[in-house]
Amino acid sequence: MNIPEYRKAIDKLDAQIVKLLNERTQHVLAIGEIKLKAGEEIYAPHRERAVFNRICRLSDGPLGPEALRAIYREVMSASLALEKSLTVAYFGPEATYTHQAALRRFGSSLHYAPQKTIADVFAEVSRNRADYGVVPVENSTEGVITHTLDMLVDSDLKVVSQIVMPIQHCLVSPCPRKQIRKLYSHPQALAQCRAWVQKNLPAAEAIEASSTTRAAELAGTEPNSAAIASALAAEKYGLRILDSDIQDNAANATRFFVLGHQCSPPTGHDRTSLMISITDKVGALHRALAAFRRFRINMTKIESRPNKRKAWEYFFFVDCDGHLSDVKVSNAIRLLEEHCNFVKILGSYPVAD
Repeated sequence: MNIPEYRKAIDKLDAQIVKLLNERTQHVLAIGEIKLKAGEEIYAPHRERAVFNRICRLSDGPLGPEALRAIYREVMSASLALEKSLTVAYFGPEATYTHQAALRRFGSSLHYAPQKTIADVFAEVSRNRADYGVVPVENSTEGVITHTLDMLVDSDLKVVSQIVMPIQHCLVSPCPRKQIRKLYSHPQALAQCRAWVQKNLPAAEAIEASSTTRAAELAGTEPNSAAIASALAAEKYGLRILDSDIQDNAANATRFFVLGHQCSPPTGHDRTSLMISITDKVGALHRALAAFRRFRINMTKIESRPNKRKAWEYFFFVDCDGHLSDVKVSNAIRLLEEHCNFVKILGSYPVAD
């Protein structure tokens, strides 16, 4: 075949694809109408995961799993937007890593509402001004985002999904590296690039900014300045990327929570997050956590935070494998309640790929 013949074949396939996409969307809209009448959530992380897994198994190439996921992410995003006008609140201005994580989960067809603080994200979803919220919860290099954990203590919102996203920091600036005297970034980003900065910009003054995007904005207006930010932030403010992947840990990643009102059904590959408080007695934590061992449940994380209502008492945030509806998990939680002052279920959600 020659080029015109290949293009003719592509045109024919495009016509079929468009027809099938519209047919698929009609079925999605019918399901959405049934969900709305039943008071169910439109966004279904369990179904999303099943679709991604199925389409990846169907492909013999040359398109790989990541490409297929990206294509279907936008297909499903467009369908969600037609089912209901959904708003996703997220922490930070446009082009932050949290914004990118939200786009990674929901696609580009929904309405996004940037918030100045993590507390504002919780408030927008709690007051139903946003359908979902996206907040960072921990980084593989610098640990937990304490403000997010503190907000979960009193919030009635549920963790309905999680996003684990590789974080690739860039040095961005309008000037050459040798002219840089000020380096702006968010404290977490500065910490994640500490060794690189000490080696490559030892004389630059490190200045904290409210976000990596704000840092890029400042670098674009302040003379002899640079920022540690994302490639997307550099593009937004017309800055040059002087160096890429400058994070100290090549496997640097951040975990984000998607906040909503209802948890999704189990997928068979889920995680449950909960918060517990125990009495201040010798061996109390050991006795409480024995519930996971008894029912052979893998506890993937435990993190303590001070109880701000009473000095020297602590909350413990726990992640474990399984869904709240699993018999083993529900039994473990019942046993846990016997040894704790209280147990709060933060949510059950599919494990991120």
